[in-house]
Amino acid sequence: MARSRRGETATLDEDAILHFMREQAYRPMSFGELARALGATGARRRLLARLLEELEARGQVVRTRAERYGVPERMNLVVGRLERNRRGFGFVIPERDDIPDVFIPPDRFGPAVHQDRVIARIRGAAGDGRRAEGEIIRVLERAHRRVVGRLERRRHFAFVVPVDPRLDFDVIIPAADLGGAVPGEIVVAEVTAWPERPRSPEGRVVGRLGREGDPGVDVDVIMFQYGLEPGFDADVLAEARRVPQEVLPEECRGRLDLRDRLVFTIDGEDARDLDDAVSLEEPRHPRARWRLGVHIADVSHYVPEGSALDREAARRGTSVYLVDRVVPMLPPELSNGICSLHPGVDRLTLSVFMDIDDRGRVLDYEIVPSVIRSKERLTYEIVYALLTGGGEDLRDRYRHVLPVLEEMHALARLLFQRRLGRGSVDFDFPEAKVVLDDDGRPVDIRVRRRDLATQLIEEFMILCNETVAAHCRRLEVPFLYRVHEPPEDDAIESFEEFIAHFGLRLRRRGARVRPADFQKVLNAVRDTELDYLVSTVMLRTMARARYASENLGHFGLASDCYTHFTSPIRRYPDLVIHRIIKELLAHGELGQERARRWEAALPAVAAHCSTMERQAEEAERDTVDLKKVQFMADRVGDVFEGIISGVTNFGLFVALPNTVEGLVHVSSMVDDYYHFDESRYSLVGERRGRVFRLGNAVRVRLVRVDALERRLDFELVEGEDEDGLGDGYGPGGRRRRRGGSRRRR
Repeated sequence: MARSRRGETATLDEDAILHFMREQAYRPMSFGELARALGATGARRRLLARLLEELEARGQVVRTRAERYGVPERMNLVVGRLERNRRGFGFVIPERDDIPDVFIPPDRFGPAVHQDRVIARIRGAAGDGRRAEGEIIRVLERAHRRVVGRLERRRHFAFVVPVDPRLDFDVIIPAADLGGAVPGEIVVAEVTAWPERPRSPEGRVVGRLGREGDPGVDVDVIMFQYGLEPGFDADVLAEARRVPQEVLPEECRGRLDLRDRLVFTIDGEDARDLDDAVSLEEPRHPRARWRLGVHIADVSHYVPEGSALDREAARRGTSVYLVDRVVPMLPPELSNGICSLHPGVDRLTLSVFMDIDDRGRVLDYEIVPSVIRSKERLTYEIVYALLTGGGEDLRDRYRHVLPVLEEMHALARLLFQRRLGRGSVDFDFPEAKVVLDDDGRPVDIRVRRRDLATQLIEEFMILCNETVAAHCRRLEVPFLYRVHEPPEDDAIESFEEFIAHFGLRLRRRGARVRPADFQKVLNAVRDTELDYLVSTVMLRTMARARYASENLGHFGLASDCYTHFTSPIRRYPDLVIHRIIKELLAHGELGQERARRWEAALPAVAAHCSTMERQAEEAERDTVDLKKVQFMADRVGDVFEGIISGVTNFGLFVALPNTVEGLVHVSSMVDDYYHFDESRYSLVGERRGRVFRLGNAVRVRLVRVDALERRLDFELVEGEDEDGLGDGYGPGGRRRRRGGSRRRR
């Protein structure tokens, strides 16, 4: 490589070093070679050493064992965050959006643990011959300064066992650092030393949460794991308390007054942050059949840009809906107060009116600041009852909204069919709600699928989000999009190989796979024994939706332009979008300076909010899983019917009808020696050839419950009469225990 010596006056900073290393002809250099190539002598040489050290600490530059420096992307390395799965394997989620996730097998984690910022070396393809596989070679940043777990003690030492099963280590606690904690307590341990594996980290107890089983401790543990803070700092609360709890007359000036219109909300029974309302009116466009109004709480009016409220909302990114509580993005004075569209009171909103024809097309639209007074607070249950007949008393109580609801139902069905017609992928997995008593103990698990009431609101919000996104795309302003990219080619090929075993295929019209091709496969297996199997594998094939500052389309919705506009109380991207929309409405444009500021800020907002959304989903899922496991605690010995929901080299995951999931470990399958066939999602018996495949129905007995680790262990059951089966749905009825009574099915 030809190296031009740089003069002493050349700028030497991080950008110059990175630019030099990213040149096509660059090869990893030693420090001395770099210094000579960059003309660094004397003080500049010392500056170079410091800059390299800082770049290396951040993972932007890598130093090899041979003491040579280079950038990761030129050295077959990836910098990212390790996401470890409970099933043993993991993925490195790269910090660069243009690099796909890297699969990490269970024996390739090196010194890293879940959530660490790491460097991974790509070692080639995984078992299917295509997917990138790697190994962790370095930890750049530890994610867990503090760990929550159960304190246990041996004769000469104590240790903390993390409650998160993805953290596969114990923290050794010297006797002098127990902080008064006793064995069996749930404690917070601060890690003081991370030695090389296989030695365990060392630490000290800095907090005591209570004993396992104490009311509320279980969810407190998960909140601590995810860094969720139920309260707000004093400056945030002070701003929230200064917000008026009534709409002032002067705030209504310049807004479209909709207070006399029939506007109402439809939400879940336990919802408290009502940020969307709907209406249906006579259309203004001559060829339209409906004029749909979607009215969204104008949160940006009460949360000024750059305020303490805004900074805290940006940091949190989203509200988190745990099984027994909500960790809100905004204080309750806003989230449950002035911003929530309660019935019978004035509320400031941003309204989107869409004139829609009898083919479901939006012929014209209007976005306008408004003020509403919701006439009803309807629930999904009420709407479902009204639209399916209901009782005479119920229909009489809501006679003023019933005709509008029936028209809304017709419109929603049309929009749904139109969305399916363009190729939108429609998954319909059951959703579980865990019912708790006053002490937080689970007493029931209710399973619900999407119905016509939830679908009504879903279709209206999708259409509104598309309309707002298309509006801002047409104006070519900086914007936040909700994007869902097409599956990776290797994932598509793996899926095609899998469904080929059942005589199915993706029927492409061209080289590229369309969402409609996936939906046709779902249609082919709907209500058959392959439904769960194919739907599950297809979902795993799909990319993850995220926020982005560029429009990449939404594959799953078959939408070329989509955003999140409809939930600014609980999602920060929606709040940002409201600000952009209101600037456009007020001035007709953003202006060059504001456009530059938004353009610079939005990529970071998108990345952060995507991360916080993912964290919130994991926390929500963990609390639900915890309560599901607790619900099963007194059912050890019961026999259930289930579906194989996951297959690994160490066993079968089995889902019961109530969505509870547990593991049949391969060591309990003693009738044969089983081999894992990854391409067919199955375990195959070596001697008898018996196959256990994803989606198969099996009968299992619950043999062990570990609530702290959120784990259920099953064993396969054969040859018992069907009356011995539990239904897996809740406390009603008795299940046959060994030597117990029976329940008819």
